[in-house]
Amino acid sequence: MNQEKMRLLFVCLGNICRSPSAEAVMKKKIRDAGLADRIEVDSAGIANYHEGERADPRMRAHAARRGYCLESISRPMRPWDFRAFDLIIGMDDRNIDDLKRIAPDVDSEKKICRMMDFSRDKLYDYVPDPYYSGAEGFELVLDLLEEACDGLLAYCRKSLK
Repeated sequence: MNQEKMRLLFVCLGNICRSPSAEAVMKKKIRDAGLADRIEVDSAGIANYHEGERADPRMRAHAARRGYCLESISRPMRPWDFRAFDLIIGMDDRNIDDLKRIAPDVDSEKKICRMMDFSRDKLYDYVPDPYYSGAEGFELVLDLLEEACDGLLAYCRKSLK
């Protein structure tokens, strides 16, 4: 897949913890790599529970301590997202199953991948939902996302012309 520009969509259940964090971490890595004009990033949720809301305040606080600004507003997946994005990246197996269920066609389904597939450490195969956890859950999410986003950025570099 050699292309001029890539569009990435991160997806979790409600789009208030994991996917907006992945969006913020990846945006910073893209900016730092000088690729902001080549890679676009967004996030969405499987469900519309929190549509129109900012990211969870606990997640925002933990991310801010690491220099990330979670500025996105929660939104659910839309049918046209499958056409608009090159990769649709789910945080866990339930997200992946839900994405495959709503994918409009086989080509769309091929765009779906797991966030931790880009991890080089392979210590986790999914990004756990921190919503019902304490501080350690939010920190773990950020640790996993930082590491997996490094692998994703390397993948994007290879895919760009």
